[in-house]
Amino acid sequence: MKNLSRRRALSLGGAVGLASVALDVPKAWSWSSAGSIAGTDTVTDPFSVWDPVPDQVAAQILADGATASVNSAWQAWIRNSAPLPSGMPGYLTSYLQGVNQLPSWADTAKLAAAGQAYQQWMPYMEVAIVFGSGILSTVIPREARAVYYSAGGANMKARAAKTFTLAFDMMAADSWAPTGHAIVSANKTRLVHSTVRNLLPTSAKFEATADEPKPISNGDILRTFHSVGTANHLTMAKWGVSMSADQQAADLHAWQVALHMLGVQDQFIPASWADAVAQAQQMLWPNLVATQEGVSLAQTLLGYIEQPTFGLDTGFVNEFVRYTLGDTYADWLGLGHDLISRGVIEVGWPAFVAFSQGLTWIAPGSYGLIDAFVQGVSNLFLSNATSVNNTPITLPSANRPGA
Repeated sequence: MKNLSRRRALSLGGAVGLASVALDVPKAWSWSSAGSIAGTDTVTDPFSVWDPVPDQVAAQILADGATASVNSAWQAWIRNSAPLPSGMPGYLTSYLQGVNQLPSWADTAKLAAAGQAYQQWMPYMEVAIVFGSGILSTVIPREARAVYYSAGGANMKARAAKTFTLAFDMMAADSWAPTGHAIVSANKTRLVHSTVRNLLPTSAKFEATADEPKPISNGDILRTFHSVGTANHLTMAKWGVSMSADQQAADLHAWQVALHMLGVQDQFIPASWADAVAQAQQMLWPNLVATQEGVSLAQTLLGYIEQPTFGLDTGFVNEFVRYTLGDTYADWLGLGHDLISRGVIEVGWPAFVAFSQGLTWIAPGSYGLIDAFVQGVSNLFLSNATSVNNTPITLPSANRPGA
């Protein structure tokens, strides 16, 4: 699976509606920062860039044995406008004081517009994230292995809940406003990444699979962005979801802010969706492959997803993954086929999208089934939302047991 054939490359891009994809894995990084928000014209490999300042903070927290006290101190710290919590080490407070705000270039009007767009797109985005991006992440080898061997890999239900917390906080109407939660959740997640960077190199099993000095580089975070943000942008268009040019620009800006808040340097953050697609063609699609760790994570996630979907069986869930991502990835993960469910989805989902947007007055015959499915996915998000259930984003203190 390490060699990417022309046919496979075309099938990968076609799975999410790409017009074209890179047909060979590049030997060297070639994406220019001319296509970034920094607007410079240099070529720096993001897979050779990490996040040294919070990495040092995380290392000190681990050395001090302060993980539990930090998690306790910031459990109730969820609102952007809330003061930093007491009870944290002084060096952590000092670090957070420097990063706990939006970048100077953030456009609050665009961020508000993104929040409004997400409310309009919410049913489709939730489905795309759960059945598209969530499963796509398991065929990103570095991400799958980093998740599997870290503490979160041992309890994927809790790990997924924390991921949904960040996603929900970013998709809320007031995500980046004082009343929202995205700034806090991004800062917590950034420190989780730093903690994992310190912990995973001590795992013999992870190190046996590692192909970089330490995990979660700027490139790895960007790759995850493309598996969520860029892939969903393409999926929404493929599904016929109404997206104005202003809404698309606002969506991208929210992602630009999120990437900055997660420690990605501005020289790597795409300036337009066209730049994002071009970057994804180099760093995402040609580098997807099934791994033992990823298959295990996918099966666990799919079992978790089936629970809230109002009794829809495994066949329907597997086929919606195939419908969203294409058969190539589903075959890699060993997902079965259900031709009846596939027929219902292929007819019912486009009709549901059109009807729910008011583009047709005729409800599809499968409307009740599809609507129950969407509600189940929505409940999966809502049951793990910070604003509803306060699923905490916490720092790990060790790797997966036995790793």
